[in-house]
Amino acid sequence: MDLTSIPIVDHHAHPFLRKSITENLENFRSWFSESTSPEIHAQHVPTTLFYRNAIRWLAELLDCEPDEETVLAARRAQDEAAWIRRLFTDANIGVLLCDYGYGGGDAYDHARMQELVPCRVEPILRLERMAEGLILRHDTFEQTVEAYVAAVEQARSDGYVALKSIIAYRTGLRLEQVSRADAAIAFTVLKEEARRSGAIRLAQKPLCDYLVKLALDIADRQVMPVQFHTGFGDADADLRGANPLQLLAVIEGYPKLPLILLHAGWPFYRETAHLAAIYPNVWADLSLAIPFATTGIPTMLLDMLGMAPLSKLMFATDAYTMPEIYWLAARWGRWGLSRVLDELIADGFLGAQEAWRAAEDILGGNAHRLYLG
Repeated sequence: MDLTSIPIVDHHAHPFLRKSITENLENFRSWFSESTSPEIHAQHVPTTLFYRNAIRWLAELLDCEPDEETVLAARRAQDEAAWIRRLFTDANIGVLLCDYGYGGGDAYDHARMQELVPCRVEPILRLERMAEGLILRHDTFEQTVEAYVAAVEQARSDGYVALKSIIAYRTGLRLEQVSRADAAIAFTVLKEEARRSGAIRLAQKPLCDYLVKLALDIADRQVMPVQFHTGFGDADADLRGANPLQLLAVIEGYPKLPLILLHAGWPFYRETAHLAAIYPNVWADLSLAIPFATTGIPTMLLDMLGMAPLSKLMFATDAYTMPEIYWLAARWGRWGLSRVLDELIADGFLGAQEAWRAAEDILGGNAHRLYLG
């Protein structure tokens, strides 16, 4: 199946970094790995299928030789705005939902992303990063919580289409009931760190659990989708606490709240598919596992499509840092999905029209209905 004509609703991605940040070879390689190790980037990333095919495919698009230096030279020569338009048009990304809580001061803001990207762009509110900023700005626990609640309450009116939590990175997905007093104690410790260093990382479990629970209560009243990082990610993601099964209490505690389990929970994608099949309020995102799983993408998709309703699966890129990642993820995603759908047609499990409808839903329809109505 040729799925290139189906527009993608990229429901989970991040902004670009300034173009100059992505132009040297060391930085360019680093964004083809979740590792933070320079040794991995220098010695091992060039041997991965993700990277080797990226160089090959980009060389085809740039009409140059398929080696690193030539590809980097060719992309440096591109006008940034024109190159982004070309990549997004070729990838046929029609809507972008963007989490701006990743990338730091070198990341483009929402206004700049809207200028550069030739499609609709809507923001997602990253809870932990927003909370860190409030803790730095406010002196007391009461002031911080009041400001946090107000920000989440007005998130929809401020234009956000979803909330996003990275609590899996910080203290794990098994949220516990926490008293206000215990959360306040954890806040005091973190605030002292803020006064000493001027920077913090919100990783105190009582405070993390308390703040996420506050946000879930608000989102539940407003029926606002909440994304949870699950499974693998950067080097500080502890997979022992990132299995999506750890979210069971949240899933069952908020039965009307749309919950999106990001990254297929990889390597726990079977668990993710099971949860999406059992609970009406759970959706399974396929990003990050696509494109990083490369040739393993069809195996993952076949297992997930075999268990989960096709109405519960949503493709996204989880792209970041540079527009090429969006383009590469879209190419890997369409390749994997078309390969699996062809197999299902050949085996008689789906008719051609059913398979096409499934592709439309997974690439964009399901996400559009969930986030944009």
